[in-house]
Amino acid sequence: MGKGKSDDPKDVKRKEKAKMQLKRNIGYFDGVSFIIGSIVGAGIFVSPTGVLKHSLLNIGVALIIWTASGLVSLMGSLCYAELGTALPFSGGEYSHIKRGLGSLPAFVFIWTSTFTKPASNAARALLFAEYATQPFYGICPAPEVLKKCLALAVLWSLGILNGRSVKMAAWVQTVFTLLKMMALSVIAIGGIVLLVGKRKESLARFEDAFSSEIPNVSQVAEAFFQGLYAYGGWWSLNYMAEEMKNPSRNIPLTVMTAVPAVIVFYLLVNISYLTVLTPKEIVSSVAVAVTWADRVIPSVAWIIPLSVAVSIFGALNSSMFTLGRLSYAGSQSGHLPVLISMLNVHSCTPAPAMIFSTTIASIFIIPSDLITLTNYFGFSAWLMIGLTCASLIVLRYREPQLHRPYKVFLPVPFVMVAVSFFLVLAPIVWSPNLQYVYAFLFMLGSLIVYLPFIHFKLHFAFLDKITCHLQLLLEVCPADGSAEGKCE
Repeated sequence: MGKGKSDDPKDVKRKEKAKMQLKRNIGYFDGVSFIIGSIVGAGIFVSPTGVLKHSLLNIGVALIIWTASGLVSLMGSLCYAELGTALPFSGGEYSHIKRGLGSLPAFVFIWTSTFTKPASNAARALLFAEYATQPFYGICPAPEVLKKCLALAVLWSLGILNGRSVKMAAWVQTVFTLLKMMALSVIAIGGIVLLVGKRKESLARFEDAFSSEIPNVSQVAEAFFQGLYAYGGWWSLNYMAEEMKNPSRNIPLTVMTAVPAVIVFYLLVNISYLTVLTPKEIVSSVAVAVTWADRVIPSVAWIIPLSVAVSIFGALNSSMFTLGRLSYAGSQSGHLPVLISMLNVHSCTPAPAMIFSTTIASIFIIPSDLITLTNYFGFSAWLMIGLTCASLIVLRYREPQLHRPYKVFLPVPFVMVAVSFFLVLAPIVWSPNLQYVYAFLFMLGSLIVYLPFIHFKLHFAFLDKITCHLQLLLEVCPADGSAEGKCE
């Protein structure tokens, strides 16, 4: 009698384990750590001066703008929570834009992000190197070669970590988020203690919070820009939706915990700065938190520069994790080479995607002046947020039957679309610059790649051989395939 297919439960279970796919290893606390870690970088420690400066040193207006920026970020994150629970796939905005608006806008997004997001990571790595090396050189600047080497070492260390183990990357993120929140707590509690101590000059500043000149509309908008920049990163959770445990519950809960927590901390830290320093001192300070520490805790003031380095490291880890998932999702949809969507056969992590994104970031570090060009792509981030929220609206009407465990109040995405397109157009209208033209041309340049390779599916056979050799070298195989499958 012929040997039939085994129906042994143990054999079935072994085959299920062998199936290659991203594992749901990220829980509620990991998600909170990733969002907070993504939002809180160096900005709140180093220079929360932009909001105050453009508010014309008006404390009341500045605090209102910090609150309003936080609320806009919360509205955006609630829109993303609906999309993340309804479509729990890797790739964040890319996956949602592709589902709601189609392949071309999604390709423009990934084309632009492949340039801007690694450049942002390179800038973070260089800033980390700046803070990590400066204590050893005193008032002298650290050598550029040393900073670049350290930045490259940090990038590749985190790239390898994220490429080898999701659990370890999540553990690192949790530890560094706790450390940076402890540092923010020191500043926040220190300010409250001093304020409760009724320092007359400090209380007077808050009693006459609106006594300074009131900024005009364009100045308020500029201050709003600065505030929203400080909250950047609230969109990070959707990049790992495919790896969230119980995403329909944990994504909304994580968002509703993390973003309000950051708003509260940002307000308390700003109040603390204003308790110790005058508005003019804050605006003129190179690193506000360091100046604050020199006044309040001079004996252990070194904690703050160390905290800045820790904060940047945590934000960089989170950003690299999410960027790897974006590359992975783009490759799964056929918008990037197929190798990038493959998973390591031992750890089920998107190792090729991590290598791809880390390599691009490394290229940006070498001629670091390239990073300054990416400043002109700031509008593109809000363009993509606007398109993502527009995708939510389109899907509400086009796919009403889509299961939505969480639904945001429908006017909220309309407000987010309006805010996003205002933030896209405002800097171009108020301060027109040739670099914005270059940025738009770069985005339109995606059509040169999209039409032949995506739309008309142009393919070169020799690339299959290269992919096969790299697949064997990296020990990776396609997602949803068998871990036992190999190139023949």
